Amino acid sequence: MYRRPPYRRKRRLNKGRFFTVMASILLPIIVIVLSLKGKLPFMPEDLRAESPAPSTSSPAQETSPEPTPIPTPWPTPEPMPEESTDPAVLKVSWQDPAVFTGPMAYDEAKKVFDKDDGTFLYYWVFENQKPVEYTPRDEIIFGPPEDYADIGGVLAFRGNNYRNSASYGTRNISEKKLEIVWTHDIGAISTSDGGYWPGTGWTGQPLLVNWSEDVRNMMNIKPEFKAKDLVEVIYPTLDGNIYFLDLETGKATRDKINVGFPMKGTGMIDPRGYPILYTGMGINDNSGNLSEFKFMIFNLIDQTSLYNILGRDPVAFRKWGAFDSSAMVDKNTDTLLAAGENGLIYRVKLNTRFEKDQGSISIAPQITRYRYRDSVNVELGIENSPAFYKNYMYFCDNGGIFQCLDINTMEPVWTYDVGDDTDTTTVIEETDKGVFLYTANQVDKRSQESKKPENCNIRKFNALTGELIWQRDYTCVYNFYLNGGSLGTPLIGKDDISDLIIFPICFTGSNQDGTLVALDKETGQEVWTRHLTAYSWCSPVDIRSNDGKTYGIFCDFAGILHLFDPRTGKDLDTVSLGRNIESSPAVYDDMIVVGSYDQKIFGIKIK
Repeated sequence: MYRRPPYRRKRRLNKGRFFTVMASILLPIIVIVLSLKGKLPFMPEDLRAESPAPSTSSPAQETSPEPTPIPTPWPTPEPMPEESTDPAVLKVSWQDPAVFTGPMAYDEAKKVFDKDDGTFLYYWVFENQKPVEYTPRDEIIFGPPEDYADIGGVLAFRGNNYRNSASYGTRNISEKKLEIVWTHDIGAISTSDGGYWPGTGWTGQPLLVNWSEDVRNMMNIKPEFKAKDLVEVIYPTLDGNIYFLDLETGKATRDKINVGFPMKGTGMIDPRGYPILYTGMGINDNSGNLSEFKFMIFNLIDQTSLYNILGRDPVAFRKWGAFDSSAMVDKNTDTLLAAGENGLIYRVKLNTRFEKDQGSISIAPQITRYRYRDSVNVELGIENSPAFYKNYMYFCDNGGIFQCLDINTMEPVWTYDVGDDTDTTTVIEETDKGVFLYTANQVDKRSQESKKPENCNIRKFNALTGELIWQRDYTCVYNFYLNGGSLGTPLIGKDDISDLIIFPICFTGSNQDGTLVALDKETGQEVWTRHLTAYSWCSPVDIRSNDGKTYGIFCDFAGILHLFDPRTGKDLDTVSLGRNIESSPAVYDDMIVVGSYDQKIFGIKIK
């Protein structure tokens, strides 16, 4: 029997259940999508910002997005103090005594260094005009002198951190003659106290710089000099100008910088080859117009001022704020180290930005000051140019306190009282027997009351311990203001004269004459002496010929430039530069450059 299939009754749609089911399926999907897009209304803002967008790439192609680099914050420089125009503030004398009282004395914050003789050296470290427990920003370790600079030339007084050379390059010396090739006229400044400052003075060494091509082309040098491999002479002078000359011809490579006040000391070019000049004022009076004493930093791209450190420093015990000392820059840490006649040592983090592609350079100096006071000797002021061995800085002051300062801790390591004012710059020598220092003092403070002759003391020290190795004495007559004794930095022998150190000494018979002496480095014994009819404040320079023979040059009070044999002290040739030459010469290849009181800069060829 055929039977029909069972009858299926058609169900009615349950709308409520349908929407419930659909919601349970779609809602999780919507939540997941919105959370991936960071658009859920109840999500915290920080989670929304961090929610990544869904990737459309395959897993093999996925990469993490590169974060936007955060620029390094530009350091806040120490603001330059407002310059005064008040003559009562600016009128100071080098004879004004140091003052150890007042709101900046901070006697309660002083630290004490025990000296070997039972006396003390008190010292402070200041940042932002307040004494601090010092923590260095960087560790400074100067290398050997040949590594000091990245470009060719003589970039500072005596060339490098050992202060042992003012000659650079090569030359063939065959005729042993000197020839004046060019001269460049300069001027003079008179001061309200009757002073007269002509030409170039002590130490007054020129800077000789072989700029790299890219830096030369971005500077405001005249077009005809941009096309040559220029060695530029840069010379701060007593007439208040900084001159820029071509070594080969003596012609101006660009306009001079008019500072307006005498610069006695030697400037410094940044050893990294950066277009920066550092130089200090020696006198702040021009015909009665007074200025702040300044240590000046110039941008040599366009010759504008980058920064000034004022010698009238509220931290200093001494008011006289001249800067005759030649500074140094540690290229590895971007740190300037300078000394002032106000008695302060400046450690300056420059924070240099040199952008070659834009042709711009800027600095943001942050300054640390080291201040000290001897418990017995109250004379302050540093005129010599500090020398550097690794993290040690060597300098001597107007009172005769010879000091080794650790420039990383800003604490004294050792001191030695040399007995008198010392303007001679210390020279460093590193040998297989140790590291040694050579220095000599003046005849000044010791004779001011007695007016009797005193000894100029030439000394050799162990650089690391301060131990005196030997001492050699030369009697000198006293002369007020123009001091006798040692003013020139010694010629330290190398190569074929490596056993010698040669010092000029002033006023060994009268206040006109002097002595040039060569001593054996090992023993301090005389190898030869030479009487000078005209004394010399100049620092003699060694010049090595390509045949291996070393020659020497020095200048004297009579205006004579001498070419001499350092083995015997005898002249090989001389040339007159008109008047007194206090300045120290510098040499690049076969060209000598030096200025004189004759209000001229000279270019002299060694033939």
